[in-house]
Amino acid sequence: MKTLVILSIVALSSATSLFENEFLHFLKDWDIWQQDPPQNTSDISQSEQITIPAPTADYRFFTCPLNCVCQVRVVQCSDAGFKSVPANIPKGTVMLDLQNNKINEIKEGDLKNLPSLYALFLVNNQISKIHPKAFRSIKHLKLLYLSWNLLPQIPNNLPTSILELRIDGNEIKKIQKGDFQGMKFLHVLEISGNPFDTTDIEPDAFNGVQRLMYIRMSEGKLSSVPKNLPSNLYELYLDHNRISSIEREDFRQYKDLCRLDLSYNKIKEVENGSLAYLPNLRLIHLENNIIKKVPASVKELKYLQALYLHNNNISKIEVDDFCPKESGMKKLHYSGISLFGNPVKYWEIQPASFRCVSGAHGVQLGNFKK
Repeated sequence: MKTLVILSIVALSSATSLFENEFLHFLKDWDIWQQDPPQNTSDISQSEQITIPAPTADYRFFTCPLNCVCQVRVVQCSDAGFKSVPANIPKGTVMLDLQNNKINEIKEGDLKNLPSLYALFLVNNQISKIHPKAFRSIKHLKLLYLSWNLLPQIPNNLPTSILELRIDGNEIKKIQKGDFQGMKFLHVLEISGNPFDTTDIEPDAFNGVQRLMYIRMSEGKLSSVPKNLPSNLYELYLDHNRISSIEREDFRQYKDLCRLDLSYNKIKEVENGSLAYLPNLRLIHLENNIIKKVPASVKELKYLQALYLHNNNISKIEVDDFCPKESGMKKLHYSGISLFGNPVKYWEIQPASFRCVSGAHGVQLGNFKK
């Protein structure tokens, strides 16, 4: 009898190790360990700390919702035809996948028994309403994907622990003060494909959002560059909008910006000095607009490496359009400049115009065809 007990303990310990290894593989696959931790945790209460207890051996005996696939702390219910969040989701679930269903509402009690939830995917449903208390019991949620639903506004009372929020392809017409209240860890915001204009972004909408580094507001109705976004942005994507000009003060507060996408707009003019506020800019997309000349501020950007200007109305290239006259000003050479699809006669361009481009294939030219 004693031998049987010892063998049972050994088997149980072995099973626990196996579950932990599988869970670590899941975390690695979803880049959970790669998230930036808070730089200063002294002001974070114990309730805000990220603690995901290790799965126990008896996790093998949970019940899985019908039409779902359950692994260790991962529940996959995508493409199952659900019209509501299924019941009996295991309490220890860390990732819940409900993509591509027909869910039209997240009710107050749908997620109440999921305190360890880390990632929630609700992409491509028919959600038009989320109860204000739906996330009340979730304290550790980091990834929330609500893309391609019917939400008319940013849901109220989202978990303040969120690192990445994707809510593109909805029907949001206004970004209001309080929409991101308390979300001091938010790093990534994808809000493209919503019908709001620049004037629909309230001045204080992003108050308190201190670590937001990536914003994508593509495929919308923006008529100008928003001036009230967080100042510490690293990447800003405003492509496929209705922006008609870049004014001098548009980028004054975004001094840390490294990537900027303004392609597929209606930009006719980039005002002199407007890009000079972006000393760290590495890449800028200005293709597929109606710009008539190379923006004057481009040559002042010491670290700019990639410049996309194809499919515009540029008819002439001056010898100092890309490179400063002073040889010591340009810190990094261009790795690529695209100019094809412009009415410029490439045989009239002086070779010295590209003196600060590295490599023979760094410039892309082509015949202009209407």
